[in-house]
Amino acid sequence: MTKEKTQWKEFLEAVSTLQWVISFLLLGVSCIILMVCLMFTSLWPLSTLYFIWLVMDWQTPERGGRKATFVRRWRVWNHFRDFFPIRLVKTAELNPNKNYILGCHPHGIMSAGAFACFSTESCGFNEVFPGMRVCLVVLAGLFKIPILRDYLMCGGLCPVSKPSLVHLLSKRGKGNAVVIIIGGAAESLASSPGVNAVVMKHRKGFVRVALEFGADLVPIYSFGENELFQQVVFSEGSLGRRLQDLFKKIMGFAPCLFVGERLAFLPYKTPITTIVGSPISVPKRVTPTEEEVDHYHRLYMEGLSKLFHEHKVSCGLSESHKLQYI
Repeated sequence: MTKEKTQWKEFLEAVSTLQWVISFLLLGVSCIILMVCLMFTSLWPLSTLYFIWLVMDWQTPERGGRKATFVRRWRVWNHFRDFFPIRLVKTAELNPNKNYILGCHPHGIMSAGAFACFSTESCGFNEVFPGMRVCLVVLAGLFKIPILRDYLMCGGLCPVSKPSLVHLLSKRGKGNAVVIIIGGAAESLASSPGVNAVVMKHRKGFVRVALEFGADLVPIYSFGENELFQQVVFSEGSLGRRLQDLFKKIMGFAPCLFVGERLAFLPYKTPITTIVGSPISVPKRVTPTEEEVDHYHRLYMEGLSKLFHEHKVSCGLSESHKLQYI
């Protein structure tokens, strides 16, 4: 029998989740405002010293970052995991003597499943895949924001840029699992309860990188990710969608109009099951051809479809649910 949660436990889970949502939405802006405001106070030397150090440390995110295990093990992440709850499921072994690129789908509004499973120790990645070093790579622009960049690096995150991927897959030996949320900002705009749509048809850059370094591809699907928030989805060509696309083009991410279950921002308590599929063997090609990229891209899409259909019923979807490619 499942042990009933106490009111105190439910409160801790809600607060832990709310701080994560607020951090996702406002921490970057708050850090910029803080550093600018400090420049006009008696504490201006602190801000000046930080910016000097920032210049000296500018390349660190693209050189593997600066992971702090104690941050990944904060108890707040366990409460965050239990709020939904979030679960990591393995379907095949990952060989510590190889490198992998793990494609995570769908993005959802905030990628709660990917964050909990790959940026914290709350879901036990190291126990599920012993000998592997996991790194979630996210929007490179976030690592240009003071203070926020250091917080992200403490969680083991790195930028999803070519120099960063080159370092992770060639400068740190074997046993690296680089997690990329393939659909990115474009996929977040398609996130809605009951919808299982992934932006994949023209996303081939990760396949090319996998070929260049001989890193096997692994599909991941987080069931329940799209159920966390209700979103206003604008139709293609509408004014709202054009404004979102314009913002995404300029800033690198898309503003979503969404609402949660409580306090507007607290997500719905929907279980998230993040299932890691079987590796797809990829050869090393210094200069992969378009035919090779298309071939392994097709194999990856087939593997993702297979993973989705094999586990959809056990994860609460009906047999009739389809995976839509955009």
